[in-house]
Amino acid sequence: MTDAVAIGYTLGSTAPKILAKGKGEIALAILERARELNIPTRSEPALLAFLLELDLYEVVPPELYAAVAQVLAWAYEQDGRAADLRLEGS
Repeated sequence: MTDAVAIGYTLGSTAPKILAKGKGEIALAILERARELNIPTRSEPALLAFLLELDLYEVVPPELYAAVAQVLAWAYEQDGRAADLRLEGS
């Protein structure tokens, strides 16, 4: 089964937050929307498992800041836009 979480960060915010999350059909819809918007996706199964435990629109907790920052930095390198990112895994 496919899982996906969309995280977003707005400049000046305290931390990134969960914008969308789901499994199966919902995950596939999140990933399809990311492709439509040319938002890079990355497979990070361990991080994904932690992020799936968070509620929608919940701020990422401090213990995940370093891992999420690495993914956002990667996204920025991919297309210069670290505001939105969809993580995928199975």
